[in-house]
Parts: sequence; structure tokens; C-alpha cells
Amino acid sequence: MLSFSNTLPALLLTALAPVAASAQMAAALAEPVGYSAAGKSARVYTTAQGTGQHLTAGAALSFQPSAQPLETQVCVFVDPSKTFQTMLGIGGAITDASAETFAKLPKAQQQEFLKAYYSPTDGIGYTLARTSIASSDFSSGSYDYVADNDAALKTFSVKHDEQFRIPLIKQATAAAGGRLPLFVSPWSPPAWMKDNHDRLHGGHLLPKYRQAWADHYVKFIKTYEQLGLPIWGLSVQNEAMATQKWESCLYTGEEERDFIKNFLGPTLAKGGLGTKKLIAWDHNRDLVYQRASTVLDDPDAAKYVWGIGYHWYETWTGSPMLFDNVRRTHEAYPNTNLIFTEGCVEKFRFDQVNEWRLGERYGNSMINDFNAGTVGWTDWNILLDETGGPNHVGNFCFAPIIADTKTGKLIYTNAYYYIGHFSKFIRPGAKRVSSTSTRGWLQATAFRNPDGKVAVVVMNSGDKPQEFQLWIKGQAAATTSPAHSIATYVID
Repeated sequence: MLSFSNTLPALLLTALAPVAASAQMAAALAEPVGYSAAGKSARVYTTAQGTGQHLTAGAALSFQPSAQPLETQVCVFVDPSKTFQTMLGIGGAITDASAETFAKLPKAQQQEFLKAYYSPTDGIGYTLARTSIASSDFSSGSYDYVADNDAALKTFSVKHDEQFRIPLIKQATAAAGGRLPLFVSPWSPPAWMKDNHDRLHGGHLLPKYRQAWADHYVKFIKTYEQLGLPIWGLSVQNEAMATQKWESCLYTGEEERDFIKNFLGPTLAKGGLGTKKLIAWDHNRDLVYQRASTVLDDPDAAKYVWGIGYHWYETWTGSPMLFDNVRRTHEAYPNTNLIFTEGCVEKFRFDQVNEWRLGERYGNSMINDFNAGTVGWTDWNILLDETGGPNHVGNFCFAPIIADTKTGKLIYTNAYYYIGHFSKFIRPGAKRVSSTSTRGWLQATAFRNPDGKVAVVVMNSGDKPQEFQLWIKGQAAATTSPAHSIATYVID
């Protein structure tokens, strides 16, 4: 069981050294294709149920020559000479709810929190962030940036965000070392732009306001950048096929395609924002291929699209078929990026913050999403309070870190540690390399970092410890994966 703590876990002081200079990194990545683990060792960091280990550093493993494994042997095979997509980053969303909760913490816990997420040495090194354009369900109430019927956007103002959200984004960026790529997503246009005259409950953007709404994205991005917050990218619409009781707006595939090619894409380009990374879909894996094909098969729309975003709230959660949907999309459109834009465990209960299932949900998703070709991964709220909010429609959820605002303490769920096994050790610019496992309950993914180190993440979702060989090109290191655990092996 995890304990309630108001101090950053000491284990995070056992950090990776800062990445090497760029010339050294380039040389490392240019290493000959015939990668060898001979003479190398692997540092091991483990999180395991019932052990007290949370990203805990263990004894290093040594690689020894190993002949052809028997088919009865349990192995995780890694081939660093076979490379795939390049890692963009891993992070989470800085929502109104997160920012409002952060503001209630004592100063010491605020600094602990920032270090825990964004420090690459003393924390888990987040390198990506998302935020909303205007309100979402994780706001204390609905709001817009413009007055009713102001299609010219003359009244546009983000003053609401200046109280909590913008200050937290700036502090997170500073804690991350001065650079934190940020992408933005709208939950709904203003009510007067929609056919249901409501920010909530779905509805569609009225055709006569398509240009005004496209202008609104440009206005938001430029305003945030004038306030010192560079915007890396944007998605067209959060959850474009969900009629929610909170802020929502519906687009069919054809409607999103046509909005991109006729309004949003050209308007971004005209406004000098054509280099911003535009993300289509931004909804669940169920329909990801259908939406990607509808948008990307039209070259006039596809030319504006950097990537396809997706969430994990599918009807059939965790099914391998859904990861195959992501993989099929990558196979069909290999030049379009895939990015996981949102996920969280729903239906918050305070008495469940120590449950192990929270982290395993993340580990299963991240391993399979990366192995399917995904380049970036963003969790939902980085912080919520002891109610799983604030949330203005009662849609309370878990976050990796929960703040007990009554005591001022931070509660680290094991989801925080599970995410950290990826974000701390797989850095931007890393290349995914080939990895396979001989047992279904022993999942793995592997990346080669810009400094040349290989990070292999292995998750055991079974009820028993599993001995296995970490096998690389005729060299193997013997180890054991504890029951219900995740470990990262960093090969020098």
C-alpha cells in the first residue's frame, strides 16, 4: 500500500544523469547497426505491489553470453539495431481543476509537486503538456473568452486563465528546465456558435460561424504566446463524437475534414501559425482508423494535419483489438504521427487511491500504445483534490497525484510511479527499438535514448513472480519480475 506523504519520495533522488552533450548523443545514435550488450550492465528501477518499492533502484545486472534460448525459457528479447518512431514526450494536462487545486497547497507542497512531475533528476521528468481552450468539465464552471454574438472576437480575453491556470503552466515550464511543449484543445465553441445554443450536451458548430471559430483558435494561441506561453500544437476538437453532459461539440469525420481544409488549416496558415502541429480526432481508439482515413485520404485536409490523437475511454476498455486499431492506423498512414492525448481512471473514490489497478491501467496502455507507433503520451489532470475534482458536472476522476486540501498533503498513487517508468527513462528524441516477450503477462517496450542508453520497460501483470532473461543479440541478463510490478532496465 502507498502511504500518504508530504515529502517527495527519496527514491527519486536515484536519477538518471543529465543527457550528454549533443555531439556525444549524435555519436551514440550513429553507433553501428550490430549493437552488442557484451560487457554492458543494466541498472534496474522497480515498482512492485506489496514491497514498498516505488521507482526504487536495485543492483545492476550484468550481461553474459547466452546461446539459443529454449522455447520453454521465459525471455524478453530486445534488438536495438531495429528502430521505429521517435519519442516526442510524455506528460499530462494542466487543467483548471489542477491549477485551482495547486493554488490551495502550501508553498512547500507546491514546490514538491512541481519537482515530482517536471524535474528529470528528482522527479519523473514530464516533457509534454496539454491544456483546454476555455472551460472543460474539469473547471469550476463553464466560461467563454468572448461576449455573446461577438463573431469579430473584439471582446476576446483570457483573463479567467490568468488567475490559476497560466501561472501554473509557467511554473511547470520553469520546473521542466524552461521548455515544456504545450498543445491546446477546445471542448466547445461558445453556445451562440452552436445549433443547440449550449456549451454542454454536444451540438454542432453552426456553418455561419466556422470562420469565426477558426479565428478563435488563432486568437487564443497568439494571446497565450503574448503572455509568454509558446504553443506547440492544437487539436481540432476534444471528443468529437461524444454528446457529454459537460462542454462538448460534435463533428462527423466529413465535418472535421472539411473544417480543417476550408477553415482551420488555411486560417492558421494565414495567421502565421502554419507550423503549429494540428491534431485530428482527439477521441477514443474505437473509431481512430475510420476518422484518420476520412481526414487523411483527402490531400487538401491531410496537408494541414500533423497527427491523429486518441483517448482510452473505449466501450471495450483494454482489449488488444483496440491497440490494433492504433497499429493499423500507423501502418496505413506511416507519415502521420500518433499521439495519446488523454486518459484517466474514472469514478473517483478516496478510499481507492492506493489500489494497484490504477498504475497497471497506465502500464498496459503505454506499452501497447508505444509498440503500436505512438510518439507522445499525455495523461489527463496532473492533480486533483480529495473529491476527484473540482468538476462542475460531478464527473470526478483519479489523477496520479491527489492533494488532500484539508491537510495540505500530496498522495502519490501508483499511477504516478508507473508513468514515471516511461517518462523518467525514455526521453524526447529516443527511438523505439524492437522488443518481444515470450509470455503474455510479461509485457515490454524498449527505446534507445539520444545518449545511447537503452531503456527497457517490463510489466508483470500476473499474480506470481516471473524469472526471465533479458536477451540482446546473444547476451542475456537473468532477473526476476515481481508479481504485479513494473521495472525499467537502463542499459549503459
